Amino acid sequence: MEIALVKTAAPKPKPDPATLGFGRVFTDHMFVWDYTQEKGWHDPRIVPYGPLELNPACAVFHYGQAVFEGMKAYRGPDGKILLFRPEQNMARLNRSNARMSIPQFDEELALRAIKELVSLERDWIPTAPGTALYIRPFIIATDNVLGVRPSNTYKFMVILSPVGAYYEEGLNPVSIYVEPHFVRSVRGGTGFAKAAGNYAGSLLAQRNAQAKGHAQVLWLDGIEQKYVEEVGAMNVFFNLGGELITPDLGDSILPGVTRDSILQLLRSWGIPTVERRLAVEEVFQAHDRGELVEAFGCGTAAVVSPIGRLEYRERIIEIGGGKIGALTQKLYHTLTGIQSGVLPDPFGWVVEVES
Repeated sequence: MEIALVKTAAPKPKPDPATLGFGRVFTDHMFVWDYTQEKGWHDPRIVPYGPLELNPACAVFHYGQAVFEGMKAYRGPDGKILLFRPEQNMARLNRSNARMSIPQFDEELALRAIKELVSLERDWIPTAPGTALYIRPFIIATDNVLGVRPSNTYKFMVILSPVGAYYEEGLNPVSIYVEPHFVRSVRGGTGFAKAAGNYAGSLLAQRNAQAKGHAQVLWLDGIEQKYVEEVGAMNVFFNLGGELITPDLGDSILPGVTRDSILQLLRSWGIPTVERRLAVEEVFQAHDRGELVEAFGCGTAAVVSPIGRLEYRERIIEIGGGKIGALTQKLYHTLTGIQSGVLPDPFGWVVEVES
């Protein structure tokens, strides 16, 4: 299937690299792909970036049938454009589709479209350390009918945004509030899917945590509300006495690409790793014994985010003296080095985009 291209007649000025935030500025073009029951996925095209015209009855507005992914493109030291494990994002997007009753798409064609779009917008890729071109693929239901059922029509789109360094003031540990009441997902729910509604449901708890002086929320399981699941929108790791523990994947936890990459790195370094249920009380008990060495969240946007403080039911503990752990720092340095082409890639994770 050919991917049509319509170039913009009015290119936008590039933003000042020193003022890049996250997801505020968008490039000149976007990818659009339509689905109907009669034609399946058809008419893939790269077109000028611009607003969509949607009917007020559009299904996505009323029933939240929407999924998305987050990826980045990097400019290597030799000028090459690099993607990090993009096939994993396409596979996960299709798994999200399956859970949300959205038709499966051709992953190879979607990845080819992303590469063509990124190549077209290569002048938008920032080059300063820690910066990247953020890639947001997403799919929305577009039927114009009020009725609780899967849509018969969809749009698959990809937009791009040059983003600044996630940590403007350095890789500093953050304070986290362990949420005792609200839950992110439950067994049998949509937690493993990157569904838009998962994030809407998390906003109140996040706002409450920030009002208490914390950067994010640590979510507990939705049934017993005692086991650690995710931190904010990231997977989470705890270093207990030299053993790295992360919650095992069920259908309430997102299988992060960064999480999987970290597990592979740790095992290649000979560091003990365990995927299992981890009670929040066990974390606090490990702290009391002096065994809680470090903790961090991980995801595409931040790569790793060190945790320096936890509050749970009015008890507050400090982790690693409130400083970033040595292993957390090494993981950040290694992953960002591989992603940007500064360090060797022994795993074959990096994919080059042809200019």
